[in-house]
Amino acid sequence: MTAGEAVLVVAAGLGAGVLSSTVGVASLLSFPILVGLGLPPVVANVSNTLGLIPGGVGGVLGYRAEVREAGPVARAIVLVCALGAVAGAALLLGLPPGVFEAVVPFLILFTCALVGVQPRVAAWLRARHERRHGEQPAERRHMSPTTTAFATLTGVYGGYFGAGAGVMMVAVLGLGTDLELRVVNGLKTLALMVGNIVAGAIFVVVAHPRWDVVVLLAAGSLVGGYVGARIGRLLPDAVFRWAVVAAGVVAAVLLF
Repeated sequence: MTAGEAVLVVAAGLGAGVLSSTVGVASLLSFPILVGLGLPPVVANVSNTLGLIPGGVGGVLGYRAEVREAGPVARAIVLVCALGAVAGAALLLGLPPGVFEAVVPFLILFTCALVGVQPRVAAWLRARHERRHGEQPAERRHMSPTTTAFATLTGVYGGYFGAGAGVMMVAVLGLGTDLELRVVNGLKTLALMVGNIVAGAIFVVVAHPRWDVVVLLAAGSLVGGYVGARIGRLLPDAVFRWAVVAAGVVAAVLLF
């Protein structure tokens, strides 16, 4: 690897870390760069997953107040995303590579729509509950069984394929809880970190990463993840919501 390529990998890690902690589409930047540098796709995927783990750690550190505020939801996210990532990695190893990719762009677009309309849907559900029961519904600070199931499926998707998993987690938690978006963003970053750690541990056993690339990506992503979290905490809800939607649409278009 030349000095210029090394700088490019560090910069890719930095940018991917920022994207991971803000809109959740880190691999859309870093993975194509690794492939463009000549790494085989499987090696690039494994190296990318491992290299972005420090970015997740930096992001969670930046969102540590929000993660603490989420309380039991944060603990549930760690558990379901770890279990989901194991199942997703198993599917990746056991299924033909083309089984899931055809529907991924449509799935991402659907979750983008959910993120965009979530405030109206939530307001409609609250009004419907009030009309039926004569009182406002209690604030949802825990995950229901339905929300837990969808969060687990998102974890499975993250372990299997991963592109747009952050957008999906924002949709699941935005619709399934009444947590503030800044807290949802912190939980999304936590989910991506857990998924990368679990999947990365499995991939180390079954594949051969380029450790020089992993180290360079990790250095950039650690800083980028923390910086991205500081940016994400300052974004107004509307700006964050539509940034997630825009990132998801870009991800879907690229995957098409």
